[in-house]
Amino acid sequence: MSDAFFMQQALSLAAQAALLGEVPVAALVVHKGKIIASASNAPISAHDPTAHAEILALRAAASLMGNYRLDECELYVTLEPCAMCSGAMLHARLKRVVFGAPEPKTGAAGSVLNLFTQPQLNHQTALLGGVLADQSVALMQNFFRQRRSEKRLLALVNHPLREDALRTPDSAFENLPDYPWLPHYISDMPSLAGLRMHYLDEGPKHRDDSALTYLCLHGNPAWSYLYRKMLPTWLAAGQRIVAPDLIGFGKSDKPKKDSHHSFSQQRQSLIELVERLDLTNVVLVVQGWGGMLGLTLPMAAPERYRGLLVMNTYLACGDQPLPAGLLAWRDMCRKNSNFDVAELFARAEPLMSGAERMAYAAAFPDRGHRAALRAFPALVPSSLYSDGATVSRQAREFWREQWTGQVLMAIGEQDPVFGTSVMAQLRQDLRGCDQPMLLPYAGHFVPEDGEPLAHAALKFFQPPRQ
Repeated sequence: MSDAFFMQQALSLAAQAALLGEVPVAALVVHKGKIIASASNAPISAHDPTAHAEILALRAAASLMGNYRLDECELYVTLEPCAMCSGAMLHARLKRVVFGAPEPKTGAAGSVLNLFTQPQLNHQTALLGGVLADQSVALMQNFFRQRRSEKRLLALVNHPLREDALRTPDSAFENLPDYPWLPHYISDMPSLAGLRMHYLDEGPKHRDDSALTYLCLHGNPAWSYLYRKMLPTWLAAGQRIVAPDLIGFGKSDKPKKDSHHSFSQQRQSLIELVERLDLTNVVLVVQGWGGMLGLTLPMAAPERYRGLLVMNTYLACGDQPLPAGLLAWRDMCRKNSNFDVAELFARAEPLMSGAERMAYAAAFPDRGHRAALRAFPALVPSSLYSDGATVSRQAREFWREQWTGQVLMAIGEQDPVFGTSVMAQLRQDLRGCDQPMLLPYAGHFVPEDGEPLAHAALKFFQPPRQ
């Protein structure tokens, strides 16, 4: 019998192991041309880290032969053996070892190291690799491809919570005023690394060149609840609305450590969400931190965007002092990191009901859920070398020189953080931005007074012609 014949038998056994959820590796022990033992990987099913196919096959052969030394035996295995298995093969005094595919991460027969060529050892076992290697590689690749697919599907269904994160209970969001929309979740984007991101996705989902998609990005300490007064107007007009909760906010998962949060990670998750949902004809709707992040998005995929609705926000490029109102906000957060979210909204929006204020606060039930609220004030790029500063400067040049879409600016004149002077400066950087819409009674959270603005946006941003 040839080496290829025995390796083919091992590959068939490895394929059966894959069906049981084990990594598809199998081994045979051959004595004078006859298979005397065979085994496939079983660490998972046996709860045994030593239950590699080679170890199990060696045990079975030694039991059959009545001797732990297998001098006249050859071992065939579909994958290059690890250090543990290679050591066992040398102890067994095997005549020869034949393997299929190399294992670049843990292989101890030439890939990482070669235990079979150590002159200090008192036994030398002949070695041959690469027999039916392509078939073994294909078997492994198919197995891990399928497992990744299953993990993605499981994540979409169950979204398991990471140990280093918290999740606000669903009960906290029951019966919120004027927020009837169904949640959508995603956790398998690379930037999320298993964290669950929540987003609203209302209106027509099919690609329709006659409709717009309003991508609504919130600030701190808000979440998608911020846009509840604007969404009905756009939905009634047949438009699609996508409103994500940034990681750390709303119904999205909340990492426990302040240090988890960064400008780049938050931006990347938004870029990936736009790609995953394949959003087109996008009107970017931004306020506060939603603007600091959101204004850097269109340059990453200009073909997806055709409009900008910009409310009180700032493009932090790190090359000029931060606005005085923003510095005051950062100082307040530093001194009082556990500030009352409901009370903050009561001061900022005096006409908001108590139930609405508590709805904002519902997302952050205790200090453990507030890492993003503590981290975000200091994340505003304040120097040329701050995370996010370079990409913000690139975005500024994009808006000045390359943007070809429409821009509608709305200014809440009562905003103490990003007031009229800050917005006037931003307006100079937005190509095509005409006279802003002034809202004399609106404060920082402009969408709270946003129903008239939503109607104005419908008139301003005309859907593309069919």
